Amino acid sequence: MIYPTLEFEEKYWKLGYRYVCGLDEVGRGCFAGPVVVGAVIFAEPVQGDALREIPEGIADSKLLTPKKREKLAEEIKKTALAWSIAEIPVCHINKLGIGKATQMAFRKAVKSLDKNPDFILIDAFYIKHLNRKKQEPIIKGDQLSISIAAASIIAKVHRDKLMDELHGKYPQYGFNKHKGYGTKAHRDAIKKHGLSRIHRKSFNLEKFLI
Repeated sequence: MIYPTLEFEEKYWKLGYRYVCGLDEVGRGCFAGPVVVGAVIFAEPVQGDALREIPEGIADSKLLTPKKREKLAEEIKKTALAWSIAEIPVCHINKLGIGKATQMAFRKAVKSLDKNPDFILIDAFYIKHLNRKKQEPIIKGDQLSISIAAASIIAKVHRDKLMDELHGKYPQYGFNKHKGYGTKAHRDAIKKHGLSRIHRKSFNLEKFLI
């Protein structure tokens, strides 16, 4: 298990940025359901105690069990200085494309925070229409930055619950198992039952109907 550190957060705290925010998305590559973004700001530690208010065990959400993610999500929300979750529905994804919809989710998450971030740490790429000088994209950021990893955890838990709820409306697709990702079981279900209202038709999913 790779555990992220506060290396990037400490870098910007030392430069005078007080509210360093980690951001990450979940569900960008899914065939169905919304794209979700989490945002987390941890308080700058006092007297060098780097883990004073940060839950132990934070890691890339994809590497954690569902039970561990849920426990950490609750702890993150209790201990973070600020956090938010933003989702963009399928109708916007189909209209705008997943790239623009994801960017919209990032901006929405930032605007929804109780604290206005001084600096943003983000997994892989810049957020458009926000000051680039106040952002650092980090490749595999959810494995390197605690704030980004924490954001990925709260976003993943939130989206998984949404997909579990959607399973109740569309049980034939098995959303409670694959959460909308393009697994073989999901592709087979599309072939058998067709596309639902929450499928991303902009993903050219009609090819799985044949």
